[in-house]
Amino acid sequence: MTVNHVAGKKKGKVMLYALSTCGWCAKTKALLNELGVEYDYTDVDKLRGEEQDAVIKEIRKYNPACNFPTLVIDSQKCIVGFKEDDIRGALG
Repeated sequence: MTVNHVAGKKKGKVMLYALSTCGWCAKTKALLNELGVEYDYTDVDKLRGEEQDAVIKEIRKYNPACNFPTLVIDSQKCIVGFKEDDIRGALG
């Protein structure tokens, strides 16, 4: 899986599953950048074949509907969609 890393303050393991063409995904990335949080992300629509299938299977563990953006914190907390207050509360 192609994972992009953004350096910042450590707030646990923060993983964002996004689509490169999704405006809400872009807003989520911008908010994480504004908060200065260290996170990883992958643009699922840029993956192909088995790699994409594996990532979608991983997302469905947290978000069965596989909506975007899906933000996973410490492999436990999942925030689906751009929910600014929830993201700020979890990472701010």
